[in-house]
Amino acid sequence: MIVKKPLIGAISALAMTTSLAATAEPLNVGVLVPLTGDLQSYGEPSLRAAELAVKEINADGGVMGEPIEISAGDTQTSPQPGVAAAQKLVNVQGVHAIFGALSSGVTIPVAQSVSKPEQVLQISNASTSPVITSLDDDDFLFRTVPSDAFQGVALSEITAEKGYKTVSVIYVNNDYGKGLTDAFSKAFEAQGGTVAATVAYEQGQAAYRGELQQADTGGTEALVLIGYPENGETILRQALEGGFFRDFVFTDGMKAPELIDNLGAQALEGAIGTVPQARGDSPGAQHFASAYDGEYGEVPPKPYLDTAYDALYVIALAAEQAGSTDRVAIRDSVRMVANPPGVKVGPGEFAKAVELIAAGEDIDYEGASGSVNFDNNGDVPGTFGEWTFKDGEIITNRIFEPTMPE
Repeated sequence: MIVKKPLIGAISALAMTTSLAATAEPLNVGVLVPLTGDLQSYGEPSLRAAELAVKEINADGGVMGEPIEISAGDTQTSPQPGVAAAQKLVNVQGVHAIFGALSSGVTIPVAQSVSKPEQVLQISNASTSPVITSLDDDDFLFRTVPSDAFQGVALSEITAEKGYKTVSVIYVNNDYGKGLTDAFSKAFEAQGGTVAATVAYEQGQAAYRGELQQADTGGTEALVLIGYPENGETILRQALEGGFFRDFVFTDGMKAPELIDNLGAQALEGAIGTVPQARGDSPGAQHFASAYDGEYGEVPPKPYLDTAYDALYVIALAAEQAGSTDRVAIRDSVRMVANPPGVKVGPGEFAKAVELIAAGEDIDYEGASGSVNFDNNGDVPGTFGEWTFKDGEIITNRIFEPTMPE
C-alpha cells in the first residue's frame, strides 16, 4: 500500500524544504563493493555507476539541498571481510544507507549481522539468490535485480534451445551458486532435460580437476558453469586442457570480457549465457548509456551497472521523500518513490522529482534497468539477456522474459 504525503501548498512546501535544507545533514551512502577478490572486475564498474548517479544528483542540487557523500568499503568478495566493511561503514563512518553488496554470499550475512540489527537500509544491485526473497531482514534489504528463481528458468530455456539434452553443473558454493543451480535444475528437468551432475566448488583453489572429473559423466553434452571470473577462468582452462568439456553455458557471474583476453576467443566461441538485463530502448536505459559514455567511455559488457545506478537514485529519492537522513525513515520511503501510483520520473530527473515531492505529489521512479517496483519482499521484476561469445566479443542475442511455470 502506498501512503501519500499530506497535500500542502506548493509555496509552503518549498519553504519547508528550504528550511530543512539549511539544517540538513548530508546524506552519506555506504558503497559496499568487491574491490579485490573473485568479483573484483565487477566492483569497480559498479562503483563508477554509483558515482555517476551521485554526480547527477548533486548537479541537480543534492538531497534536501545538500550534496550526497559516499563512503566505500571493500567486501573482498567474501562474507567475513564484507561484514567487517559494513560494520565500519555503519558504526564508524555513520552512513545512512548501504548500496551493495554484489555477491549474495556477502549480501545475506551483511543483512543479518549489520543492516537488520542496526536498522539501516541496504539495496543490492547484483545479489540474485532466491534465499533473499524470504530472508528475515525486517524489510531493510532490497534489490534492484530480479531473483535467480527467474534466471534459472531463463537459463534452462536457452540451454534447451541450444539443443543440449544432458548437462552437468559446476557452481560456486555459496547462496548465489546453490540457489541458481536449484532453480536451473528444476526448470531444465521439467523441460525434459537431464542434469547428470551438480558439483560445488570452493573459491580460491589452484586446481579444480577433481570437480571437473565428477561433472564429466557419460553423455554430458555441455558444462553449465555458475561462478565468478577469477576461479571460473581456472575451471575453464582446466576443462579445456584436460579435455573434460568443450561446450559451455554461463550465467551473469561469468559475463566478463577478460576471459577472452586470458583464454582466447576460439576457446569460448559460441558459448552462451544469461544475465538480468533491461531493454535498451527505454528512456532511462538510453540516458544511462549516454551519461556513462560521457563520463567514462562506452558502457562495458558487464552486468549490474544500471542496477547500481538505480540503487543510488532510489536511496536519494527515499531520503528526499522522508525529508530526513534517519535510517528507518529512508527505509520506509523506498516504495513511496519507486512504486506506482505517481508521476513517473527517470534517470537525470532528480530536480523534477524534488519539485514534485515538495508539492506533495507521489512519484514513481522508472530506472535505467527498467521498473524498480518493489514487492513486499523487496524484490523487483525483470527481463533477461541471452549473450554469447562471438568473434572475440560478448554480444547480446536477445532480451526476453522467461516463461515461468504456473
